[in-house]
This record gives sequence, structure tokens and C-alpha cells, in this order.
Amino acid sequence: MNRRIYVAALAALTLAACASAVVTSQPWTPTPETDGWTPVSASPRTVGLGLPGAAVLGQGVRFAGGVTVLAGMDSPLHSLSDLKLTGDGGFVSVSDVGDLARGTLALDRRGRLIGLEGLRVRRLSLTDGTPISQKMEGDAEALAITSGGDLLVSFERDHRIWNYGPLSALRTPQAVRRPDFPFPENDGMEGLAASGDGWRVAGESGGVWDCSAVRCAVVTTPLDTPLTEGDYRITGMDRDPAGGWFVVQRSYRAPVDVRARVRRMAQDGTLGPVLVELKLPGTTDNFEGIAAEKRGDRTRLYILSDDNFNAVQRTLMLAFDVR
Repeated sequence: MNRRIYVAALAALTLAACASAVVTSQPWTPTPETDGWTPVSASPRTVGLGLPGAAVLGQGVRFAGGVTVLAGMDSPLHSLSDLKLTGDGGFVSVSDVGDLARGTLALDRRGRLIGLEGLRVRRLSLTDGTPISQKMEGDAEALAITSGGDLLVSFERDHRIWNYGPLSALRTPQAVRRPDFPFPENDGMEGLAASGDGWRVAGESGGVWDCSAVRCAVVTTPLDTPLTEGDYRITGMDRDPAGGWFVVQRSYRAPVDVRARVRRMAQDGTLGPVLVELKLPGTTDNFEGIAAEKRGDRTRLYILSDDNFNAVQRTLMLAFDVR
């Protein structure tokens, strides 16, 4: 992904937060079965959407709480690039330096997101079993949990998709099919989601593919003309429990216009109307992760921002309910 975001814009983002309370995350206690996971501390702070009118919500969409994660700059809870739910009230994320992070979503009595608990991390490994140690090896940008329960992670720079096996028993990764397309070094497979018995891939600068163990079929072809910095780019994707997919898109225009959008994606790759739009002077940042689940008669969406290990950006998780 392209990270040319000016300090002036980032400082403005910090002013856009509407903080209300610090929620101390509950500790996670390792057990003999935790297989390499290490507890990590953080102080999630609840946030709103900022000044009225800055966030635009589509018909049938309502805000369902949010947090910003406060952690020291030496913490691995930075530069989180994607988000998926684990079906037990928990989530898993991946960073663009090669770390996995897990935790539990803390909800209040109304079901609104108010915190993150039980946070822990572990390093992803290479195919020889050694931990990832170089940025070129560990620039993870997306993850997916297949219908069979396997964890897939896509990387850029060295463009590939690796299967790490079940989240409960991660193993040495195996390469799986990825689109036969010459992605630019820092502009790769930002969207990854389950798709039937396979996985759907979306490129940051265009192109959608449906992949299986046998082949990757083109759904929409990449654009002939490269996207500009101000164009909306797909930076995250997850399966819609009702069918199709949800995507999060990011746009940046110098010096301070940073925006995010959430939309549906149809089977043929076309995008629907904007469901959520975030912009200044409201709460916004570099959103790259999205996760969806059925919750009552609505679909609950969570989106996650990548702070690029930058002290004036934030790791935000926001929740929305979609009718």
C-alpha cells in the first residue's frame, strides 16, 4: 500500500477523535495449549464518530460503538492491516511486519463495542518454520478464514498467499493459488475473503479474482490506467453473511483529506451504494480491515485502521449495524 500521508493530515486525524473513556483490557493467561501466543497489554479508549455530519451513514446503517487502541510504540499492536472474526466473540488481525494478533470484543449491554480484551500476539513463520524477520518477507496485508477453517494470509512486496492451517493449531505455511498478475511491489492483494470452497482476492489498484486450489478466475480485470492517490482503493474485504461481500475503501488527497468508505460487492465484482463514509473533521484514519457477522436481524460490521507505526495516527476499530 502507498503510505505517503503527510504529518499535517495525521495531526488533524488525532484531533478528530471523540474520546470518552479508557477501558482497561482484561489480561489473557497463557495455557500449555496456546502454542506460541504471547499476552500483550493495551488500553482501548472508546470513541465516537466525531463532529456531526462528518460521518455519512446509508439508510438502515447505525453506528454501534468504537475504540482506539492505546499501546506503546514498541508494542506489536500497530500497523494492523486486516481483521476477521473467529465466531466465538473474538477476532484475529495481521500486521504488515508479520505478526498475528488475537483478542475478544468487549460489548456493553446494548451490544455496542466498548473495548478489546485478552489481547495476544505471535509471529508468523516462513515455510521452513523460522519466524519472519524481514519487512520484505512479512508485509502481510490481508487474511481470510476459509470454509474449512484454515487461515490464509496475503503478502505484498513478495506477492503470495500462504495457508497457515487452523487458527487453533497453526502450522508451517503452504503456498496456495494467487492471481497471475504482476502486482506493483507496494500495491498488492489488499482484499482477501472466503468464497465458497475457495477465496476471493481484490487488488488495491483494481482487479478481483475467485481462487481455488486449482486456479484463479478473473472476476473483474485490473484497470488499464493506474489509480491516483486520491481515488478510492479497496483495502479490505469480508464475506457478507447474506451473500456477496463487504469491502472497505480508502482515499487520500494531500494535504489533509483522508476518507474511508464501506460498500457491498456483488458476485460479479460490482460495488453497491456507499453504506458508511468517514471523513474529517470526524473520526477517520487509514482503514484497511473489515469483518462481518450476522447479529440478530442485522449484519454487524467492524472496520480496523492501520496506524503505520506512526505516533500521530491511530489504531481504530469501529462497529456498524446494517439492516
